[in-house]
Amino acid sequence: MTTMTDLVSYEDALASYDPVMGLEVHVELGTKTKMFCGCSTTLGAEPNSQTCPTCLGLPGALPVMNRTGVESAIKIGLALNCEIAEWCRFARKNYFYPDMPKNFQTSQYDEPIAFNGYLDVQLEDGEVFRVEIERAHMEEDTGKSTHVGGATGRIHGAQHSLLDYNRAGIPLIEIVTKPIVGAGDRAPEVAKAYVRELREVIRSLGVSQARMEMGQMRCDVNLSLMPTGSEKFGTRSETKNVNSLRSVERAVRFEIQRHAAVLSGGGTIVQETRHFHEDTGSTTSGRVKEEAEDYRYFPEPDLVPVAPSREWVEEIRAALPELPLARRTRLLADWGISATDMQAILNAGALDPIVATIDAGADAASARKWWMGELARHANEAGTALDELAITPPQVARVTELVAKGDLNDKLARQVIEGVLAGEGTPDEVVDKRGLKVVSDEGALTAAVDEAIAGNPGVADKIRGGKVAAAGALVGAVMKATRGQADAARVKELILEKLGVSEG
Repeated sequence: MTTMTDLVSYEDALASYDPVMGLEVHVELGTKTKMFCGCSTTLGAEPNSQTCPTCLGLPGALPVMNRTGVESAIKIGLALNCEIAEWCRFARKNYFYPDMPKNFQTSQYDEPIAFNGYLDVQLEDGEVFRVEIERAHMEEDTGKSTHVGGATGRIHGAQHSLLDYNRAGIPLIEIVTKPIVGAGDRAPEVAKAYVRELREVIRSLGVSQARMEMGQMRCDVNLSLMPTGSEKFGTRSETKNVNSLRSVERAVRFEIQRHAAVLSGGGTIVQETRHFHEDTGSTTSGRVKEEAEDYRYFPEPDLVPVAPSREWVEEIRAALPELPLARRTRLLADWGISATDMQAILNAGALDPIVATIDAGADAASARKWWMGELARHANEAGTALDELAITPPQVARVTELVAKGDLNDKLARQVIEGVLAGEGTPDEVVDKRGLKVVSDEGALTAAVDEAIAGNPGVADKIRGGKVAAAGALVGAVMKATRGQADAARVKELILEKLGVSEG
């Protein structure tokens, strides 16, 4: 087992070798039924309650293709600038796993539905790197194994295993890149940026939520090294089922360092699958990797070929939404923000909530301010995603409207947001229940200002003497007296008026 102490430094690895990556991303489609039968795909059902003779592979059961699954595959292919096959078919990929009830996987082998595409991805500094796509093909997911007993949750050391076939047969699209070369020391960043951009594309198409933490999108990281100046690829390893953007980046970095350590020490890289460990950022050996011929692919005899008409493909193309990179480029100009600001918004998962808040009537600056400030803080404290907070973009837009009208100041607005998140109702209901409106009554404000001046004669004298900045102390006194519900700007105006001092 390779440990962190067995690695060469990242810098030394890149001084001697050039990394070559291949990324295989599996995306679970959000169809209502499975790829080849009518069983539900709803998450969270009782184990083995969403199965039938077809997805269990029972004798005599025949598959029927899911049209929506095919349409989703075409959408993905078009969004990735792929060619769409005029004719393709499914194959049987034969290998034995307990979570493969049919003892083969229905997939596509040499005839994918989409091929020869590319995806442009933007790196942290704004540089655009093009990742070429080899293919995007249709297949089905496997069941789920739960290994009980033992310390690792894996089959080794387990006392027994439980099998749930609810997931078996759910439509998958596997997107495979061509070898990614030329990334150099930015290879981990390129891998992370590619998977992130691909996730955004998938979500924009509405074909999957692509939530990596739920297994709806999983990445296999293939990596090899070749000596600097060489054009011959090295032996690759395949780190399986990496399920977060950060982990994709860490897996690439670790494997670069591990490969370099083995090669520099005169060793040989074994072509194998490997497991990624979130706690250490390391990988460990899985199994020796099969080649394609080991799977004994042959055409699926129970399914007709897929032959999407050109008219249908063009209808799908015409209905594609604005894709994420084009959308971000447009919003960057519309909002007048920097690429760094946009990257921060993307990292926070705030882009869609901000856009939805603007669509609900807020101005762009206010929408960004609240989602990237107060709401991001709440999400971080709760350990949840921004779009999972118990507040909607229209509700945030209403808060910004109340601030713009002068009914709330920022301090009160934060309390309103807190109330909405706590389930106390809409922004207006929270304002009413908590009595949070700004005090705008001139009589009440004047009385509070008079009291603050009378209570702080020394400060008042400083202001009369020309030290206008000292007015902040009196404003603070008024805000305290009104429980933060006064209009601070109006309070300052009244103080200066009372003391006969001009702001300028």
